[in-house]
Amino acid sequence: MADIWLDGAFVAAERAVAADDRGLLLADGVFDTSLVLGGTVFCADAHLDRLAAAASRLEIPASRRDLAGAMEALAQRQENGSIRLTLTRGSGPRGLGFPPVPKPTLLGASAPLAPGVMFAPLRLALSPTRRNETSPTAQLKSLAYLDAVLAQRAAQQEGADEALFLNTVGRVACTALANLFLLTGDELATPPLDDGALDGITRRWVLTHAADFGLTPRERPLALDDLTRGSVFVTNSLRLIAPATLPGRPEGLIEPRIGRLMHGLCTTIAAECGVDPRDLGATIDRG
Repeated sequence: MADIWLDGAFVAAERAVAADDRGLLLADGVFDTSLVLGGTVFCADAHLDRLAAAASRLEIPASRRDLAGAMEALAQRQENGSIRLTLTRGSGPRGLGFPPVPKPTLLGASAPLAPGVMFAPLRLALSPTRRNETSPTAQLKSLAYLDAVLAQRAAQQEGADEALFLNTVGRVACTALANLFLLTGDELATPPLDDGALDGITRRWVLTHAADFGLTPRERPLALDDLTRGSVFVTNSLRLIAPATLPGRPEGLIEPRIGRLMHGLCTTIAAECGVDPRDLGATIDRG
């Protein structure tokens, strides 16, 4: 088992987390996953800012400097791959009350690059489980991921790749692992955060740069029927931009403007990290 980063140093993964850690017992924590190429994390500041903000919202005392140190150490060791930082409230007594003197746990782990998942088309399956947009953790990468775990398992058993969630009022929220976009005409729409969507880093990039590719970005509510009227894709930090197919609809060619958006993201990554995902095996123009 590979070493992990634990509170300031690399240690053996075995027995790395205390048995009374609230992240283990209560899912009391948050995490972040980022892409590293050439030893540089893409959008590192955005990832660190989001993780630090989530920690602050949950009242977990965490130093952004410590988060950055863990990310940098993992990036230098992995070079090309992915990084996950996990922050918990740390050990505590029984019960739900916060520890009187919290001592957060910071875990860091990395994995080799998986270029085959970048831009790979996905088949979606609608989950009967609803995303609770009223939950305080709906907009955070909380450790409480069991709904997504079970929905993803069910989707794969149906022959799909990923679960699609509606929220409690029946609007589109997200998938188990990604944000969702709908291209209709020149409009590129994505559910607003208030509908249960995560503030994804790749989602931010698409909203910021869509106009550069002749698209009009909008955050607006989406009904399930809306998704049948245009081209759908999903985004996250490792898949980047992945075309998606709804249940009962045939897979089609990548919409040219979405393809240009994909190539544009690769160019941005190359400019920041010094390495282009396409040079490491990422494929956009799939036949």
